[in-house]
Amino acid sequence: MKQGCFMFACFVIVSALCVFPAHGQDYNKSYQTYVVDSFDGSEDAEWTWEVKASKFATDGYPKVQTFDGMPQALRVMYPEGDESPKGFLGVQAKFNRMGDNWFDIIPMVDGEPYEIPFKGQIARLDMWVWGSGYYYQLEVLVRDAEGRVHTLPIGWLNFRGWKNMGIAIPTGIKQTTKYIGTEGFSLVCFRVRSSPSERVDNFYFFIDEVQALTNVFVDSYDGFQLLDAKFEEGK
Repeated sequence: MKQGCFMFACFVIVSALCVFPAHGQDYNKSYQTYVVDSFDGSEDAEWTWEVKASKFATDGYPKVQTFDGMPQALRVMYPEGDESPKGFLGVQAKFNRMGDNWFDIIPMVDGEPYEIPFKGQIARLDMWVWGSGYYYQLEVLVRDAEGRVHTLPIGWLNFRGWKNMGIAIPTGIKQTTKYIGTEGFSLVCFRVRSSPSERVDNFYFFIDEVQALTNVFVDSYDGFQLLDAKFEEGK
């Protein structure tokens, strides 16, 4: 009888360990949210934004511009009397025919396309987007640590006014590799694509406050300083 009780007790303990993992197993998670771009037009901004469209774009379009202001839902988050500049990015697009039309909003540095590096391991991207009822889809293009570009659908823009939109980053996208010093996950551009049957004669798009939810835990190891070792020429 005692032996049976002992075996039963062991079974209960093992089962409990399986169902309730040790508390220390999540030690390598530390999530924070940071702003990728607020489009406030700061002179210290690391990049600017330009727009590129598919072949049926009307001459002179699309146009891109920053505007003063912000969604009311964001404004109430700032303390009363805050006079710091607030802005958002806008695009006006026109196409000559319906179909698979699109335009890309691309970060630029010194006149060249620039991919914005993400900080940490990104779990989710969120942004405020203004819709005007059109069946256009918003996508984000990201490049993984192995150099592949992924197109992630954020959602349709057939709503009115400002709305918070976001997407969880699929776990299958590699943000790091097994090789030290090859980490890299970046934002390539935003893409807005029309539904084939939607009107395309005049479309407005606005975006503000792009944020990332990231795991900022840094795995340290003996000798991590050697990652930035500099070798002298001729030796």
